[in-house]
Formats: sequence, structure tokens, C-alpha cells
Amino acid sequence: MPAPGGTHASMAAVTRQETVGVGAGAEHLGVDRVIDLGPLHPSAHGAYRLRLTLEGPAEAPVIAAAEPLVGHLHRGAEKLFEVRDYRQVLALANRHDWLAAFCNEVAVATAVERMTGMEVPPRAVWLRALLCELNRMLAHLVFLAPLTRALVGEPTAGTTAAQRGREVVQEVMEEASGGRIHFMFSRIGGLREDVPAGWTERATHALSTVESLLPVIRKSTVDDEGFRRRHRGVGVLGADDAITLGVTGPAARASGVDLDLRRDDPTPAYAELDVRPVLRAEGDALARVQCLLGEVEQSVRLSRECLRRLPSGPVNVRLPKSVKAPEGSVYTWTEAPLGIAGVHLSSRGEKTPWRLKLRTASFNNVQALARLLPGTAVADLPAVLGSFALVVGDIDK
Repeated sequence: MPAPGGTHASMAAVTRQETVGVGAGAEHLGVDRVIDLGPLHPSAHGAYRLRLTLEGPAEAPVIAAAEPLVGHLHRGAEKLFEVRDYRQVLALANRHDWLAAFCNEVAVATAVERMTGMEVPPRAVWLRALLCELNRMLAHLVFLAPLTRALVGEPTAGTTAAQRGREVVQEVMEEASGGRIHFMFSRIGGLREDVPAGWTERATHALSTVESLLPVIRKSTVDDEGFRRRHRGVGVLGADDAITLGVTGPAARASGVDLDLRRDDPTPAYAELDVRPVLRAEGDALARVQCLLGEVEQSVRLSRECLRRLPSGPVNVRLPKSVKAPEGSVYTWTEAPLGIAGVHLSSRGEKTPWRLKLRTASFNNVQALARLLPGTAVADLPAVLGSFALVVGDIDK
């Protein structure tokens, strides 16, 4: 029926359903249209779908309902854990969220250490905290890089700065571990080995480089009036919705959810660090980008403090030929770059876990798209999705 005072001829507004594919490879999912978030966006490693119900005129449609459709990159990590001993498990623990590889290793290693009552040497404790903060910085810079591009997709000075910052952090992470993506540096009881001679000085230099590049990244994003206009007030996620859906990390803190495990349930090193959660209240796309930038700044500060307080001594303990967790279960969690990463380990006293269940940040966070997308113009969809950091492997674990 026409609206009051309107005519049938003026009623171009219709309700229709489309399925939108996000990221590289989405064209193979049988979707109606593809949202390309750029070649540097982490979704390029996988694909997920959004089933959208659109309404309004065909030339300016608005999203009436959204349903994330996942499961196209199922990796089966939890079942693979069950047929590997505890030392082998760590080689797979870093693969579901490839941008939080070291943090994932620490979460699994901590679960086994608590089950066995193993005490990690102090130097390893502080190196783990340092490498987790470097990993956090690396992940956020990866997400920030595509956001710095111009509307036509051309790189800007901010893009170059984000890429440079990412590479200098990647270099020191790679030098420490020998791995570029899947670091495989944590071990049950500490780390595989100590960092090389001179590494702490090179890490300090990398932190100074990132700090010098942040103003350039900020100028291309949250300080740019065009960027602010495109991202302000779109894709709003309220604090109550974030809490109800279990959204954590920067996406939740951008909505005012004051939760950060580094402060609220800290490991021994973080208990001695001054962690100040980066909070915003608006919950929109702009607030999420502001939180990512603020967290990079904080990670620089925390990393410097870890380097300053890094003790000497061993970085691991001598393990038996076969590590066996006693019968029982334990739950550990850590503040990964995108939110809470949890590990529920159940053991029957054997050398392989009976069950190792992951609580991944992206799996919970992606559900929020069903709440924050309705009311969003389709034209604003790339800005909203680009601000909402997800790793598809972390969803399809």
C-alpha cells in the first residue's frame, strides 16, 4: 500500500533479501553481491556471508535485518587437539586467529601449566607479556592499514605508515621466534629458547618507530574530517547488546564495556603493569577505530615497561619425555587482540587432552553484526565492516 499522501508510482521502497559475501573468495559462495574490504584486510584469508534484508529505494537501500552466516572455513582445531600430545597441541594453537598467534599459544600453555602445577620462570613470564603486547600491536596495525586508504582505494601516507609499523613489529617477532605468522615460540613451562643477543635493543627501536608513525596513521583516519564523517554514528553497538552477546575486546570497549583481563584478571606480569583500558561510549564505527589506535599506543607503553623490568634467568623448565595433565579440568583466559580467548581443558590423565574447547573472540563478536547493522545504509556497509575487526579462522575454529 502507498504511504499516506503518496502514490503507487512513488513507491520504489521495497523489502527484499540479499546475501552479501565479505572478503576475498566470497564470489564462490553464491552470493548476490560482494563487499571488498581491500587487499590488506584480514578477511582476505577467508570468507563469511551476511544475509541482509534490505528496504527502501533501490538506489539507496537500507539494511532492515542482518544474519551472519559462518562455517565456510571450518578448521577443526578442537578435534585435532584431541589426537596430539600437549607439546604438539601448541603447534596448532596459534592457527585459528593468525593475527593473535602468540597470545593463543600462551592461553593453551597456561591451561596445561595450571593443570600440572608447573611454575614458569620469571623471565619467561615477562617475555610472554612483552611478546603478547607486540602481537597485539601487530594485529591492530594490520586492521588499521586498509582503513587508511582513500575512498578510491589508493594508499595514503597513513597506509604506508601502518604497513611500516606492522613490518618493524613483525621483524622483531620473527627474529625472536623464527616464525613469521605462526610463531610457535611458547612451550609448556615457558618459551622454546631465550631471545637473541641484542634483541631487546632492536625491540626498543621498533617501539620508537611505531610511536613515530602513529600520528601519520591518526591523520589519515580519526583526525581526518572526511573519515570522521563517514564513520561517525554508523554501525552503533550499545553496551547492553555487547554484554548480552559476549562481545569483548576493542569492539566492546568502544561501546563503553569496561573489561580488560590484563587489568581485571591479570597474569603475574600484567599484575605489575599499569593497564588502562581504552574506552569510548559511542559504540559506532569511529569509536572502534579510535580504540584500535589507542590500544596500539598503550601496547607501546606496556612493551617498554616489560623491557625495563625484564629479569635475567632461564626461560623454560625441564619437561619429562611425556607431559600428562592430571585427571580433571581447568579454564584459562587471556586478553587477545580482538577480545577474550578462553581455553577449557579436560583431561583423563593421558598424554593427549580428552577435550580442549576454545572460546574465541571473533566467534562471539561476529554475532553483534545482527544488532548493529539494521538501519545502516548499504553504502555505509564497507565502513562499518572495516571498523569491526574479525578473523574468519577464529570464527570457524
